[in-house]
Amino acid sequence: MSTTIVGPDGKPRCHWCGAVPEFLDYHDREWGFPVSDDLRLFEKLSLECFQSGLSWRTILAKRENFRKSFHDFDFDRIARYTRRDLNRLLQDEGIVRHRGKIEAVINNAQRAQEIVKREGSLGAFLWHYEAGRKPLAEPQTASTSAESIALSKDLKKQGWKFVGPTTVYAFMQAMGLINDHVEDCVIRARVERARRNFRRPGR
Repeated sequence: MSTTIVGPDGKPRCHWCGAVPEFLDYHDREWGFPVSDDLRLFEKLSLECFQSGLSWRTILAKRENFRKSFHDFDFDRIARYTRRDLNRLLQDEGIVRHRGKIEAVINNAQRAQEIVKREGSLGAFLWHYEAGRKPLAEPQTASTSAESIALSKDLKKQGWKFVGPTTVYAFMQAMGLINDHVEDCVIRARVERARRNFRRPGR
């Protein structure tokens, strides 16, 4: 099967972005472009947590609802959530109402605060695990990497939840810690330029 599809501009793109209409814009504008903002990084880790066992289409369709319900993933605010907030979220039909995942996000917000206190920012910690310049696997042929396994292990050691190696790898793909666009994808070169010009947090 081909690794690419032809986009509306006649240029090739990663095959997966043709699965449903809403994937194309996400693929072209977000997926793989490097991110340093702590709230966006925490948001993506949280959404990947919710995606566990579900499809990204389900989460992407609910993303704006998640943002409203979790106060734009401001982890300082989420860290102060009470049982009343938990009950509010469990009754919120706009998100995935999974108690364990909701509790994990609240817990992870508290753990994120600890990282910021120690490292200066969440980004500085996460980007320490950036993939090497030449990943061992061909794009989109792996579901984990040495870096995602190491980061998952470190996060779990610090008390984070729902951050297995596959979840972390999907996060790394999306946030630009690895350029996993296939070689022929027109967006791959744009992502690579963005990565070259990107100022890594904490460096």
